[in-house]
Amino acid sequence: MLRIKIFTLFVIILLNLNVLIHCAIENNGKLIAASIIFRHGDRTPVEPYPNDPYKDQSLWPAHFGQLTNTGKRQHFELGKWFRARYNSLVSDKYNPDEMLVRSTDMDRTLMSAMSNLAGFYPPKDLDIWNEEIQWQPIPVHTTPEKLDEILAAKKSCPVYDYELKKLYKSPEFKAYDQKYKPIYKYLTQYAGKKVDSIQSVQNIYSCLHIEQIYNFTLPEWTKEVFPDKMFEISGLSFAVKTYTPLLARLKTGPLLKEILNLFQNKTEGKKTKNLYIYSAHDTTVANMLNTLGVFKLLGYHNPPYTSHILFELIEKNNDYFVQVFYRNTTGDPLLLNLPCGTLCPLNQMFKTYKDVLPINWEEECQLSLLQMPLDINVENSLSLMTIFSFIALMLFVGVIVLFIATVYKRRDYLSEDKWNRWGNEWN
Repeated sequence: MLRIKIFTLFVIILLNLNVLIHCAIENNGKLIAASIIFRHGDRTPVEPYPNDPYKDQSLWPAHFGQLTNTGKRQHFELGKWFRARYNSLVSDKYNPDEMLVRSTDMDRTLMSAMSNLAGFYPPKDLDIWNEEIQWQPIPVHTTPEKLDEILAAKKSCPVYDYELKKLYKSPEFKAYDQKYKPIYKYLTQYAGKKVDSIQSVQNIYSCLHIEQIYNFTLPEWTKEVFPDKMFEISGLSFAVKTYTPLLARLKTGPLLKEILNLFQNKTEGKKTKNLYIYSAHDTTVANMLNTLGVFKLLGYHNPPYTSHILFELIEKNNDYFVQVFYRNTTGDPLLLNLPCGTLCPLNQMFKTYKDVLPINWEEECQLSLLQMPLDINVENSLSLMTIFSFIALMLFVGVIVLFIATVYKRRDYLSEDKWNRWGNEWN
């Protein structure tokens, strides 16, 4: 608990300092575009652990993993905050040429986006279609998770799977597992499931954290490890998926590249929106913070409900700059000090993050033949089997062709030899 209090105090101090910084720059240039990445609102546990005394669905206000009414209200209020901040970028009435909203293909993120937009775009004048309902539908776009490499980041990427498993087998992470082994053992004993990794600890931590939010009395055994000991492990779990530049490049690189390219298009006068909103998850927010190189400085943590990252494009003296904010409370957003500064030239952003911006994501995700034989269990094993089958088939066809060519060549030789002998006999 002391660790969490210290972390909270640290964030409060940073936020207070940020007020001074923000006041100094808010009039420094013109805001011409923005992109927002946010986490969904309050939800119920995704999957209670086997021995969870609160695993009965009837104890919760919504089905497991679903957005609650509290979460809807949180995003409704956040939508009003976004409207106040970005009112200069979009009209009062919804205009599809000004704004685009995208969500991962999950109920809680889709519903969070809809709740947010209800606060952002209250119907006015001709948009009021029912006097009793102060709401209007605003489109939210999505892509099936298995086809989405940009926001959900769950499209198959064999190289990413390979590198992540290699990371887990590295000396550094073996040392982590050794360090946390007593906690793994303790949780396995009481949770009723095998706990043997950082991620499996985080899953239980998340469940306990939500139960604490809902004022459920936690089992006595949790006092030994929750929240302090599990907080450290849970925080680390949010850094793992983008722990190396290559992991970051393949996991979050496509999203960062899209945001920067949209800013670039705006500066070149190409047709693009003024505001893009991405509704996603705590992992999405954490992955982006880590890819930007600031997550460790903030302290590894689980980004709370509705936490969000604000990318803002600023025009100043006929030049273009990017500033990025992180807001995980209801206070003022924290201006992030990126490796290229708090007000980073757009062209410098591309240079600073060139190592995490994929050139061709599809090609970069393909395993080489040297990697394939290793004991890395990648998700798309079917694809690998297809590749090996194709190679085997090509080799087989090659052997058949070579055999046929040899037979024909030998037959031609024998035929020629036969005719020569007949010719000698006639002579």
